[in-house]
Amino acid sequence: MAFPIQRPRRLRRNLSMRALVRETTLAPGDMILPLFFSATAKQAEPIGTMPGVMRLPIGSAAAEAKSCRELGIGGVILFGLPAKKDPEGKAGFDPDGPVPRAIAEMKSAAPELLVMADVCNCEYTDHGHCGVLRKRADGTIDVHNDATLEILAQDALCYARAGVDVVAPSDMMDGRVGALRKALDAEGFDEIAILSYSVKYASGFYGPFREAADCAPQFGDRAGYQMDPANAREALREAALDEEEGADMLMVKPALPYLDIIARLRQQTTLPIGAYNVSGEYAMIKAAAAANMIDERRATLEALTCIRRAGADFILTYHAKDACRWLNP
Repeated sequence: MAFPIQRPRRLRRNLSMRALVRETTLAPGDMILPLFFSATAKQAEPIGTMPGVMRLPIGSAAAEAKSCRELGIGGVILFGLPAKKDPEGKAGFDPDGPVPRAIAEMKSAAPELLVMADVCNCEYTDHGHCGVLRKRADGTIDVHNDATLEILAQDALCYARAGVDVVAPSDMMDGRVGALRKALDAEGFDEIAILSYSVKYASGFYGPFREAADCAPQFGDRAGYQMDPANAREALREAALDEEEGADMLMVKPALPYLDIIARLRQQTTLPIGAYNVSGEYAMIKAAAAANMIDERRATLEALTCIRRAGADFILTYHAKDACRWLNP
């Protein structure tokens, strides 16, 4: 039967009715807050391209953990800015580095808070690429996949020893999930989960992050190991390979331009799916709101809800604290 018997507007007529039939929910526990810890910062340092986001001194880790716990945020993911960089990114597995120290402080202050650590070399190499470089016979330089796996495994073990709950490899090297799982299990860290950045595109939306983490490539780009934005079937293949290697959770990055990928991956896997609402997505909303072009609260909650609607179980987002306050005023 059609109109006038069928009237879909009946289910939209007031707040209570809309809440009752709402298909997708967004809650503080659905969000993971990215945090940047600096080995050299003495106080919080604003990041110009990411209003409201700071590079934090390690001494603020405990207070940050308590704040996230009080807001009900689902967890945090940590990135580090070391005092010194080198060609191989060895600072990434320095037990006195910013990430392992912040992990220990946060877990001590709020043991129940879920703490994740990004596992990648770009923050720690002096050239800004995500792995160990090699020079080929023809004179070209690229990232050596297998040599990089050894560094990544050492990073993961360092964070596990510090007390991390989840390691999250974001390098896009082939075989890295299996390499991390093997290394962790061999040292008795079989309960440490792996959240794989399975689908990470060579995106134009990462610019503000590269300022925040001081990790822009010093030459070339990362298209040789990150995915072509034009590809979708490749994303499903990458995710399937990571699942076979032992990933516990999968991630799509960025989120908003790739909602179709999240939806397709949701049909393929039963694993939990995360989506990274990246720095460029965050900065666009902030810039538009500052120019009075949009309502920041409304646009933010709409964007995050749409990521959940596409099929993401949780969202890594710099909006997490604001969103939690809006959801639970």
